[in-house]
Amino acid sequence: MERSDNWDPLRHPGHYFNRISRGLTRIGDVRLRHLGFATAQLPVLTALKDGTELSQKELAKWAKVEQPTMAQMLSRMERDGLVQRVPDPEDKRSSLISLTDMTLKKLPEGRTILRQGNSEMTKGLTEEEIETLVSLLRRVLENVDSMEP
Repeated sequence: MERSDNWDPLRHPGHYFNRISRGLTRIGDVRLRHLGFATAQLPVLTALKDGTELSQKELAKWAKVEQPTMAQMLSRMERDGLVQRVPDPEDKRSSLISLTDMTLKKLPEGRTILRQGNSEMTKGLTEEEIETLVSLLRRVLENVDSMEP
């Protein structure tokens, strides 16, 4: 029986975004493991990279994840010695999260690993093509962000 809908996912960018994301996550997790980092933690590591202190709520909003998801991640990161919590002087019900000294010391090597991955991922593209790709991806991300309720 022939289908009336000839939709081919291989002809649409969403398929490739999904595969690229999953592939980069797998590769990144393997490469970052010896530092004790995981790709899922990159939003937290990025937000706090300069010694910044943020609340769990602020981190969840920044990373665009639900509060329970962020709470679980931060609990694991705290258990692993990557982040620390201190009482928020402005709100006693809340705490501020920051990176530990150990994590701050490991960040440069983590950045090197991520830069290498980006270089490998764009192998064969010119600088101009990379700039064009990043520009297009930013526009797509803006469109995706505007789709959210």
